[in-house]
Amino acid sequence: MASDIKTETPIKNPASSPPSNPAASPLSTQSPAISSLGTVISTMESPNTSEFHFVIQSGDVHKGQFVQVVMPAGPILGSVTEISRANRYFERAESVAEYERLGVLSTQFPTTEWEYMVAVVRVQGVLNGAHMGRCTIPVAPGASVKAATEEQLKAFLQFDDNGLDIGTVAYHTLRVKLGLGRLLQKHLAILAMSGAGKSYFASVLIEELLDRKATDGRLAVVALDQHGEYVGFKDSVYRDKVTVVPGKKIRIGLRHLSASMLAEWSEMSSTARRALDKHVSSLKAEIKEKQEPVGLEELIERVRNDAELNKKENVRGPLLAALEELEHLRLIGLADTLKLSELIKPGHLIVLDLSDIDDLRKKQMIVSYYGRKLFRQRKKNLIPPYVMLVEEAHNFAREKAERRNALSKSMIEMIAREGRKFGASLCLITQRPVQLSTTALSQCNSNIILRVTNPFDLKHIGESCEGIDSHMLESITTLRVGEALVVGEASGAPIFVKIRQRRSKVVTRGESLEKLAKEFEDKSKVKEDEIEAFL
Repeated sequence: MASDIKTETPIKNPASSPPSNPAASPLSTQSPAISSLGTVISTMESPNTSEFHFVIQSGDVHKGQFVQVVMPAGPILGSVTEISRANRYFERAESVAEYERLGVLSTQFPTTEWEYMVAVVRVQGVLNGAHMGRCTIPVAPGASVKAATEEQLKAFLQFDDNGLDIGTVAYHTLRVKLGLGRLLQKHLAILAMSGAGKSYFASVLIEELLDRKATDGRLAVVALDQHGEYVGFKDSVYRDKVTVVPGKKIRIGLRHLSASMLAEWSEMSSTARRALDKHVSSLKAEIKEKQEPVGLEELIERVRNDAELNKKENVRGPLLAALEELEHLRLIGLADTLKLSELIKPGHLIVLDLSDIDDLRKKQMIVSYYGRKLFRQRKKNLIPPYVMLVEEAHNFAREKAERRNALSKSMIEMIAREGRKFGASLCLITQRPVQLSTTALSQCNSNIILRVTNPFDLKHIGESCEGIDSHMLESITTLRVGEALVVGEASGAPIFVKIRQRRSKVVTRGESLEKLAKEFEDKSKVKEDEIEAFL
């Protein structure tokens, strides 16, 4: 068993061996200031036009890092997709077990001389000036691999000097500045599990939008805030650019609603809808004539006193029940509380804080109504171009949901399909991509992906996001808070990013579990002591 190792002759680390013919190496055209990371090796499968392997000479190589190999046609850029470590002394389990038992393997043999690491590189293309072309000739075995320069990455990834600064490229110092149009015009999806930093990244994105100069083009920002995570902007350096609207104060004017919309928001037969349409039309005519607002109570009273409907209890009863259910939500009032034409301004943030509303149906009605109104006013050029951030988007546009629980789905899908033509952008934020409307998600041409571990969500992301390979999907499960993968039109290639620190105030709704438990017991003890003292 011991002879397995004794008879082998140690060789030098391949990483330290230069190409056999340095004069023929294509590196003669490369800047000597960039140190070599390693040497391209020949395997049964590579080098080819899509992949190559190299033995790492420098230890400063990481998965996700961008590298280059200079060829006559220009530098070939690629990204490291995997790294493996090998050592011939430790290949045979029985030999290792025997020598470890004797305790002589590491002391009697030069095991460190046999250790080396091999990196697998996915070829991205050939850089010719600012143009990235398709690689048609593989890199040469023996060629030196070096780190890609910031100038090369900037051209390759198509960053914009006036773009949105969200952080730095992982394992590089290059700032990630994404063009506003490339990132948002064809919509954006932010995908991550709970606690992975979705809202944090969204806050960084909002900061960049609020910081933009008028000369660079500014958007209005509307945040549909489910958990009150963006109200902190009101107590930050951006306070003059922020308006927070509590959800409980939001009302929708009855005169702006049609019978079809009321029917859509409640369970109503076609016969009941036709009967309702008659009353809604006459009520709107009176409002226009008298210039006096009327609420849902007046509409209910009219339906209740309709002599013709009294003869059709099978229509009148369900219709009244549906209207009274809407009245119970206390959402439909005399007039709209949100004057969009006054609130929606370039470089300004409107936060609709829905965290104080428990009823999901009521939230969906608010999102449906004001989302449609925003889009209609934008199409008429009455408000500036805007981006609407939808937190927990799977709750507002669920892929498989009953009609009663999908009140805002059609609105979101409509903006997803048509919004880019009119300057209406969507930013869908969700922790369950597999539950989000496929129509809406497929229209998001850029994706910011933070940590995701659910296998169904991972499979869905892999199928719906172009440019993601199996290595990237595996990496998504290990991303730390503050790390993200940018995929789609926002950048020239998928990149891992270290998200910059936010400048606005972080507001956390809900204390830690330990603190909540301690406070409950303390209050219970105080109450017991008070009762005992009283008795």
